[in-house]
Amino acid sequence: MHWDPAQYGRYSSERSRPFFDLTAQIGAISPSTVVDLGCGSGELTATLANRWPSARVSGVDSSTEMIAAAPPDGQVSFSVGTAEQFDAHGVDVLVSNAVLQWVPGHLQLLSRWADELNAGGWLAFQVPANFSSPSHRLMRELSESSRWRPRLGRTLRHDDAVAEPDAYLDLLIRAGLIATVWQTTYFHVLPGEDPVLEWVRGSGLRPVLQALDEPEREEFVAEYAAALRRAYPQREYGTVFPFIRTFSVAHKPLWESGNTHHRAV
Repeated sequence: MHWDPAQYGRYSSERSRPFFDLTAQIGAISPSTVVDLGCGSGELTATLANRWPSARVSGVDSSTEMIAAAPPDGQVSFSVGTAEQFDAHGVDVLVSNAVLQWVPGHLQLLSRWADELNAGGWLAFQVPANFSSPSHRLMRELSESSRWRPRLGRTLRHDDAVAEPDAYLDLLIRAGLIATVWQTTYFHVLPGEDPVLEWVRGSGLRPVLQALDEPEREEFVAEYAAALRRAYPQREYGTVFPFIRTFSVAHKPLWESGNTHHRAV
């Protein structure tokens, strides 16, 4: 899927808050290797290098457009790669922010990464949990209508794109990690005309935009935008866009002489 860094970055302040809320719970002291998997255009990855200046920090993303927009920073290396291909051997801190919802079968990936991660390492990820919200439900309903089903089919992700919080907790604990899982609802106040449409143009609507030609895109977007206006009416101070996210932070114990030590690396 092709990404537009400029469109995605229109709400960079709102989109970055979950990243900082996630990484604030990582207790690593002086890790050697830090990876931001699904780093996008890399501005947030640079903050990891500032936090751990002695670490080797790298950002990986499947989008060549995003990696091309990454800041030239000698502290961080950027490369194109997919979550499915990523090998967590030798990693002390692995961060994945708003990525795994795009990856079918990511529960198996998490189990593998938990096994590969260095002893004493940290695994932190965040996924949206708003697939039943109007922004996504209306998009799916429109794409599956008689007008659009022949062109779009099951182009869009459904509720099964992510797991329930307790499923992530159970998986991480069974993998031998010490885990914390929580959910947060952000009430973003967005300015401008059709701001929810502009938000999803940068993320969830991308598969639809790529599947349709230009005249079809305009027709779909016009109908979808009208439905969004009804679901998210504009107020005198902006448009309120509630957004639920699921967070998981897990620490891999360091085994010494048969005992488990809860020590940050």
